[in-house]
Amino acid sequence: MDLLQDLAWRGIIYQQSDAEGLKELLDTEKISLYCGADPTADSLHIGHLVPFLTLRRFQQHGHRPIVLVGGATGLIGDPSGKSEERNLQTLEKVQENVAGIQKQLAAIFEFEGENGATMVNNYDWAGSMDIVTFLRDIGKHIGVNYMLAKDTIASRLETGISFTEFTYTILQAMDFNHLYQHHNCKLQIGGSDQWGNITSGLELIRKMQPEGAKAYALTIPLVTKADGTKFGKTEGGAVWLDPEKTTPYEFYQFWINTADADVIKYLKFFTFLSHEEIENLETAVAEEPHLRKAQKALAEEMTRLIHGEDSLEQAIKISQALFSGDVSSLSAAEIEQGFKDVPAYESAAEENLVDLLVAAKISPSKRQAREDITNGAVTVNGEKVTDTSYILVESDKIEGQFTIIRRGKKKYTLIKY
Repeated sequence: MDLLQDLAWRGIIYQQSDAEGLKELLDTEKISLYCGADPTADSLHIGHLVPFLTLRRFQQHGHRPIVLVGGATGLIGDPSGKSEERNLQTLEKVQENVAGIQKQLAAIFEFEGENGATMVNNYDWAGSMDIVTFLRDIGKHIGVNYMLAKDTIASRLETGISFTEFTYTILQAMDFNHLYQHHNCKLQIGGSDQWGNITSGLELIRKMQPEGAKAYALTIPLVTKADGTKFGKTEGGAVWLDPEKTTPYEFYQFWINTADADVIKYLKFFTFLSHEEIENLETAVAEEPHLRKAQKALAEEMTRLIHGEDSLEQAIKISQALFSGDVSSLSAAEIEQGFKDVPAYESAAEENLVDLLVAAKISPSKRQAREDITNGAVTVNGEKVTDTSYILVESDKIEGQFTIIRRGKKKYTLIKY
């Protein structure tokens, strides 16, 4: 099975500018191709991943990926999918965001060897261009009527669009033209919302490059959930690649909680597992869904890819400890990850357990606290305590920082020192 057949099997192809021409090109030569992201934040989230992972699939088949972070386009703002103007960011903030995103993307691609990836920033060629050069050399080739026909622009005409965002599609077209001219880049891939911007690049290449110049566009469908809710969101917001924003444990838990109806689609979109491996997992979902083999494979593959083997092992360890209740084996760093969103109480000294349960609002009263302890409903660091006179001492503090109190089966409270 060739690359395009694999992408079709995975459901990754949404639109192509010339399907037959692209197939012939990929059958006859190893090409350079690119995908880009604007630095709207200092981290990507999982909604950005599929186009870049698709770029990585091309690299695995011997093609040369160009990974673009839009230091220039990030200063302007893409109107795609937006009903109103974006707030402009400062140059310093955009450059800071560029650095964060480049570091994340560098972990996904191979940069050595014959088809090693190239990292570029469009600020390098667009940032120094003066307005007269832009209007004469670039703007002259893109008609206003052509731009008004773009859905991203047409959808904003009633609510309003600034000239700044109006020109965004030309800036992205410049990128494709520049990469075609200087890197022999013949294909741009992106999300389905980028079709208008990518085809503007094809138009500019047709107008500015020698006769017969040929480039291609391929877009990827929007990732959706079977229940209609938005992919990549949790109660805490977006699922980020930055471990400071979304811990590896939270990242792992997001994937492991994938619904049966979605998990095979996500395995196809996001992982590099073979067809046979995914088909076997599909059988497991149908025949033994309670084992959640597909979800575990998805969570392991994604956490390993983004955060590495050590973080994956740590996430699995935290998950197993929380499931079993045996939390005493966790380090303070692991507790910070696994108990990030549980209620917390700061304690200054050694306390009687009854008093602590009330002060931390774990039990509503001293009477109830004593009853909870006597009935065996309270654990300290995973160990059941039934003595109502129990006093928490230094040995109850994990690395001198935390004590984990559990009341009942699921109500955890983190005591901080």
